[in-house]
Amino acid sequence: MSPSSEHPTGQTEPSRRELADLSALADGSLAPERRDEVQGRIAASPELSALYANERRVVELLGEPSNRPPAPAPLRARIDAERPSTATRRRRSAVYGGALAGALAVLVLVLVLALVLLIPSGGPGAPSVSEAAALAARGVASAAPAPDPSAPGVKLSRNIEDVYFPDWAGQFGWTAVGQRVDYVGGRRAVTVFYDWKGQRIAYTIVEAPALGQPSAPVTQLNGTTLRTFTMSGRHVVTWRRAGHTCVLSGDGVPVAVLQTLAAWKAPGLERS
Repeated sequence: MSPSSEHPTGQTEPSRRELADLSALADGSLAPERRDEVQGRIAASPELSALYANERRVVELLGEPSNRPPAPAPLRARIDAERPSTATRRRRSAVYGGALAGALAVLVLVLVLALVLLIPSGGPGAPSVSEAAALAARGVASAAPAPDPSAPGVKLSRNIEDVYFPDWAGQFGWTAVGQRVDYVGGRRAVTVFYDWKGQRIAYTIVEAPALGQPSAPVTQLNGTTLRTFTMSGRHVVTWRRAGHTCVLSGDGVPVAVLQTLAAWKAPGLERS
């Protein structure tokens, strides 16, 4: 595989060649003599491992349609309601012929099946903030990013595009202790974990485009619009930065603490 661009921490983003190899390995079309090489790269990279798991899931879903849940009742009802009546079908048959009517029926069936396969079971076609918040439960996968030499005490040397992770150690006492990389609906999601006096919080940034906003109470703090909810006993605060979704959560950490951290703006730096 060809090398890909480096992150400040030395981690790499998958190249087009690597993504193609992952897909080929997942669906069994990769040349046998290259399988060991590709599998070795996947095993050595948390990002490639997460992406390969997603590829395998898609292959399994497409290969086993009997395991998919049936289309939602409202969708089935709408399809039934829009089917032409017997008289209409006879008129169309007279005009277009049986072959054309059969082709149209097959096309409708293909579109409906595609819709059922592509819509995630948890929402109307898009990943959710709850999915991003759930990444915190997976725990630390690699060492924490170091402070950014260009702005020590303000940000870490880890970012998603132009959106950086803050360094809260000096200002609030929360010290970065680890990180992990996942994918949410095809979007790369990086989570940095922070500890303070035996408590732990997880800060996830999901690459653009932003996820849909959850139905949750809204708070305005320091010019930032925050939405706060509880999931499985864990407080979750979410907001947007430069078109990206940010999610901060903690078990047993007061909501006010999470909101203060989420709305913090480093003096002299733009919120990016």
